[in-house]
Amino acid sequence: MLGIVFTSLVDMLEEKVSPEFADEVLVEAKLENEGAFTAVGYYPFSELEKIVTVLVDKTGKPVDELLHDFGYYLFGKLAAAHGQVLSGKDSLLDVMEYLDGDIHVQVRKLYPDADLPKFTVLSRTDTAMRLRYFSKHELYALAEGLMDAAAEHYGTPVERETIKASDPHTYEFSLKVI
Repeated sequence: MLGIVFTSLVDMLEEKVSPEFADEVLVEAKLENEGAFTAVGYYPFSELEKIVTVLVDKTGKPVDELLHDFGYYLFGKLAAAHGQVLSGKDSLLDVMEYLDGDIHVQVRKLYPDADLPKFTVLSRTDTAMRLRYFSKHELYALAEGLMDAAAEHYGTPVERETIKASDPHTYEFSLKVI
């Protein structure tokens, strides 16, 4: 998993709670690298799972709520670090339409070993879209947070519905501009 995900999560904990809280979480997670992440490094997904498990225990919030909140925060970090990837996109629907064929291609140039989710556009109109999301990791709630933050970034309020598909690790997102 990309290091920027880990460094952004630590940044969020420090900003939203405190640096001490972030340190406590990293220590309690018993991470292989003791929480010494770099934005350009790669780390096992299991390390993220350990951190999220500690956060669930410490906050009492459900995993999906924590992941959504983190996805929302992560969008801002990614947009600031890699804003060029969003250039030429005028709305959330544009971003989602070109995510796999354009944005993820650019991400792979920067991070060739990135383990990115797959988004497939099932249908699109000027005001609505249906997408299929697949990731071998159960991070659909993080994707929801990223989409919600992108909608706000573009000033495009949307109604979003998430449906678990019959295939493992697969979800469908319906987005409607309101």
